[in-house]
Amino acid sequence: MDYFSLPFLIAVLQIIAIDILLGGDNAVVIALACRKLPAAQRSKGIFWGVFGAIALRVVLIFFALQLLELPFLKLIGGLMLLWIGIKLMQPEDTEHGTIEGATTLTGAIKTIVIADAVMSLDNVIAVAGAAKGDMALVVFGILVSIPIIVWGSKFVLKLMDRFPIVITMGAGLLGWIGGSMIVTDVWVQPYVANYPSWLHFITATIGALVVVGLGTLLAKRHTPESNKPLADLADDHPATDPKH
Repeated sequence: MDYFSLPFLIAVLQIIAIDILLGGDNAVVIALACRKLPAAQRSKGIFWGVFGAIALRVVLIFFALQLLELPFLKLIGGLMLLWIGIKLMQPEDTEHGTIEGATTLTGAIKTIVIADAVMSLDNVIAVAGAAKGDMALVVFGILVSIPIIVWGSKFVLKLMDRFPIVITMGAGLLGWIGGSMIVTDVWVQPYVANYPSWLHFITATIGALVVVGLGTLLAKRHTPESNKPLADLADDHPATDPKH
């Protein structure tokens, strides 16, 4: 791949967007894991924890790139990305409170690496799909994303809260990558060999539309009553109800 070409730059931007959307919780995990450390050790805990988590993620993505060459795995991975995109648009149900703060530097690093490994499956699949087999692209994209995730995650989270369209666009990106992955699966390829080369753009577009459409529908159905507009609450509890 030409490292100065438009496809390369687009892929890098996709990886950065994926890391921000799916890796935003990393900063929270790091803060929780290091909160009980002495002030002098917190910087070390954050540095080595991030270093270990990123190194583990690169290894996982390397194996994911190899495995995606097997039949059905891109098909499964693409469907998983569609589901991850839909899930991204749902009301957040965080479980960060279950992460214990460590009292030693080694314990904090271990907590960060293990928590990141557990949480990073969606990120690994999405980045592997965006990279299209280019490991150099994976490493470059993640390296660019590190400072954004660690130092910019609070800003990004506030941006997502203020402008929900950012989350919708990110979910659509995952659907786009998932739809594109499905049609490039080793098992699917013989069935689409006679179709035009731009078929993957059609499947990618369908994937994005499915994620955004279904994600929006499910999000509306699961919106807590406390977040409903006042007009909707009034409809749920008519004025004639003696309790109101």
